[in-house]
Amino acid sequence: MEFPLITANSLSSKTWRAMPRAYVAVASFSGGLVQSGMAKFAAFLRGVNVGGVNLKMAEVATALTDAGFCNVRTILASGNVLLESTCGAAEVREKTEATLRERFGYDAWALIYDVDTVRTIVTAYPFECELEGYQSYVTFVADAAILDELSALADTAGPDENISRGPDPLGVLYWQVPKGSTLDSTIGQTMGKKRYKSSTTTRNLRTLAKVLR
Repeated sequence: MEFPLITANSLSSKTWRAMPRAYVAVASFSGGLVQSGMAKFAAFLRGVNVGGVNLKMAEVATALTDAGFCNVRTILASGNVLLESTCGAAEVREKTEATLRERFGYDAWALIYDVDTVRTIVTAYPFECELEGYQSYVTFVADAAILDELSALADTAGPDENISRGPDPLGVLYWQVPKGSTLDSTIGQTMGKKRYKSSTTTRNLRTLAKVLR
């Protein structure tokens, strides 16, 4: 099950007015409430330039521009893309994945968030962001059941691992591990399973800060 999109029509008027402004922005962009003009999205591509999937970011930007997205810009080589579209997040994801599969011939997966949502996610990071000797991560999760599974890892995490589920409806998992132990950590070992491939991707906080600049 994927996380449901929140729209003004799915909430009472009292609840809608009471929502934090950042969540209203999430709901508006994701639910298609904003029909005119462009919304700015961050596309996080899964598994790019690792495991044999080697893409040149300039070519990725060209492919997405050719697909009809506007103001496409890539950040770093790890599959981070900023783009603008009149479509909602679900349609942007579908179009992005189809474009990359057709152009580059690999099993492409992408998680899409409007930029205001990414900013909210980073702001809500529950641990010290720059802790000496540690790496700070955010795992984006598109499937509620998968997020439940990953969140449960907090119960078996090692003493040096911090794991916390993000507030709904953000759909993220925050974690922090000592440098050099990412792949051997509780989450690092779990995330390599194929069943998580289509619905998760992870970025460190420094990468997300560059996306938001």
